[in-house]
Amino acid sequence: MNTTTASLPRAQAAPVQGGSYWSDIGRRLVRDRIAVGCMILLALIIFGAIAAPMLTSVDPTKGSALLRLKPIGTAGHWLGTDELGRDMLTRLLYGGRMSLLMGIAPVAMALAIGGSLGMVAGFVGGRLNAIIMRSVDVVFAFPSVLLAVAIAGALGAGIGNTLLALTIVMVPPLVRVTESAVTQVRAVEFIDAARASGAGSVQIMRAHVLGNVIGPVLVYVTSLMSVSIIMAAGLSFIGLGVKPPTPEWGLMLNTLRNSLYSQPLLAALPGVLIFIVSLCFNLVADALRSAMEVK
Repeated sequence: MNTTTASLPRAQAAPVQGGSYWSDIGRRLVRDRIAVGCMILLALIIFGAIAAPMLTSVDPTKGSALLRLKPIGTAGHWLGTDELGRDMLTRLLYGGRMSLLMGIAPVAMALAIGGSLGMVAGFVGGRLNAIIMRSVDVVFAFPSVLLAVAIAGALGAGIGNTLLALTIVMVPPLVRVTESAVTQVRAVEFIDAARASGAGSVQIMRAHVLGNVIGPVLVYVTSLMSVSIIMAAGLSFIGLGVKPPTPEWGLMLNTLRNSLYSQPLLAALPGVLIFIVSLCFNLVADALRSAMEVK
């Protein structure tokens, strides 16, 4: 399954007027109650992950054989304990750090690489465009999930290798989306006017093209974060991601799978968080798309 998407907002057909354009999008976005709710929920989860040391004083890696698989609601352990007697609430908070890092960092790095390549390919065109896009097509010949597994398997488990594998997988779709948006903008009249005024290619891309393609790319990046979180959790689940005892939602799903019959609610908690965060990113991306498509 490739990570491209068929429904993206089109690049603007006229120069973006900075504040007024984004303020209009912001007003339309605020009127979407589902999007606002998702953003608030994401903000709370991100805050909980960042502020985990202040919210709990329990060591997320320290367990007790006497406290194994305590149910939800146990005194002193609101969300129970895992198979090694470690506090689940603490591990979920600390695990959010790693899961969110795996969702945001690879997309951010891929945006810097893929966005730059897509800008150059779309604006310059010609032979350079053909070289870049045909190279991207080679990567698209492999399903993204299998490619991530193959890269992570070749490099070995670990945070750095997982980030690298996910970044490599995320670059091609971002190149394609950015190149498509830039190609649309390049044919618009104000680009010709900028060239006629003597502006150089770098100046045109920075002052005229970037502002008109950032919207479609931003929508895609938001939706891609949910894909990255799910793929990172999948790699950790099969032992190719984060190494124990580091808390991470996908790894927690793996270690708790044997407890599914004895403590099903406990075992499902990491998966529920993965589902909620991924769903929220997708709903926010849909709301951004709708806000930008108003004619």
